[in-house]
Amino acid sequence: MSTDARPIDPARFSLALEGLPIENLHSKAAEIRNSIAHLKHSNEQMLPFADEGDDDCREAMFENLTVINRMNERIGLLRAEVEKRGMRWSEGEVEDSKMVNGDGEAIVVNGNRHAAANGTGESPRAPSGSLNDDELRRQLEAQMGDDEEDGVHL
Repeated sequence: MSTDARPIDPARFSLALEGLPIENLHSKAAEIRNSIAHLKHSNEQMLPFADEGDDDCREAMFENLTVINRMNERIGLLRAEVEKRGMRWSEGEVEDSKMVNGDGEAIVVNGNRHAAANGTGESPRAPSGSLNDDELRRQLEAQMGDDEEDGVHL
């Protein structure tokens, strides 16, 4: 992704939802959940390499976690729009939209312990600007522990 490319901010995303039909809101939520499932699967596949010290995998995993947090926020905005219209967000659509590690747990990779991700979708970083092993491990463990079911959510 280009360093100049910025995701649409939540306020603009929310505003864009106002003109969409209700079925499009549900469809978008399903699309986002599917993307989250793919990102989680990707992180699971990269974890062994990150554990072995692959900095590129570790950085990619952190980026995936940041995107997952942003996507969870978008699902929350979709839900708010549906409920604003007086409709109920069905239980089948309710996803855990808390931050990947919103429970305040520390993040641990390879025995190193660090602060958890905060509500901005960002995580405190090592002085180098990247996650260290502990931060990445905790985020991944928290992320993988959230899903009871396997497969892609449509």
